[in-house]
Amino acid sequence: MMQREQVREHLAGTTAAQPSLSDEARAHYRERIAERLIARNAVLVAHYYTDPEIQALAEATGGCVADSLEMARFGRDHPATTLIVAGVRFMGETAKILSPEKRVFMPTLEATCSLDIGCPADTFSSFCDQHPDRTVVVYANTSAAVKARADWVVTSSIAVELIDHLDRRGEKILWAPDRHLGAYVRERTGADVLCWDGECIVHDEFKAKGILELKALHPEAAVLVHPESPASVVEIADVVGSTSQLIAAAQKLDNPTFIVATDRGIFYKMQQLMPEKRFMAAPTAGNGATCRSCAHCPWMAMNGLENTLAVLNDANGCGQEIHVDSVIAERALVPLGRMLDFGAELKRQKP
Repeated sequence: MMQREQVREHLAGTTAAQPSLSDEARAHYRERIAERLIARNAVLVAHYYTDPEIQALAEATGGCVADSLEMARFGRDHPATTLIVAGVRFMGETAKILSPEKRVFMPTLEATCSLDIGCPADTFSSFCDQHPDRTVVVYANTSAAVKARADWVVTSSIAVELIDHLDRRGEKILWAPDRHLGAYVRERTGADVLCWDGECIVHDEFKAKGILELKALHPEAAVLVHPESPASVVEIADVVGSTSQLIAAAQKLDNPTFIVATDRGIFYKMQQLMPEKRFMAAPTAGNGATCRSCAHCPWMAMNGLENTLAVLNDANGCGQEIHVDSVIAERALVPLGRMLDFGAELKRQKP
């Protein structure tokens, strides 16, 4: 089921990350973007995995840096009439579905996700048709068309709680697209979960052996792992959770050092909140490799200062505007609404 060749072909044609800029040029771009956001009545919403300069700019201009669930809430509730979504395409689509009256742009529409690419809507729909007795739960990292085929959308921050909720209602689950996260929620809840065969190209590369070797050198370190990682990596974690949950765990734990198995973009927020603590990237390669930890999404890296300003300078956003078919949007809004309502209820229940 997983379209691995399709993912590799897409990566081969991906535009490189934004080029390096001088400090003077960066300051110029930041100033101009801030001005254009005001002029366009726009707000910048950035994911934790984008480059630090984009996250810092979102914060400085009254925007949002968050995981995909909080990004969705923020974009929906903010009074701006235009959203600039720095992340990957499914995030822009979700923002548009939740705020159809707003214009939604991305620095580049080329920024996508291996989980999205690896779960084509037509193939996935056929898979669902083969299992009509199952409740279809799809991860947020999917296209609008895949969401439109689902009963529920979920993020990693509420995945365990939602599947446990559905299991207690006696429902059997069809889960897509990340097989590692699907296996994790199945193990945690005991639910009957049938998984699509997808994976995140970043998290799938983490190596348990390398993490244990690093832990041996730093026995005081706690291991923080995103559940999109392989089971062997999840098993050795001190904490398993979404991006926001890993940040919260690092704040709560007394450890001075952390080995972090997720995209290294998260280090910006971790170091901002906990400058006294040390954060190390979990290894993705063996000894002798040119990059011991290459954990950074190539598509997230495509969000830069230059293309963000270009979109804001052009009335039509340089062709980088998100459009979602109205029928698909209407269908996808149902499971997305369920996700947001469920997430809000969980928040109310927590002290």
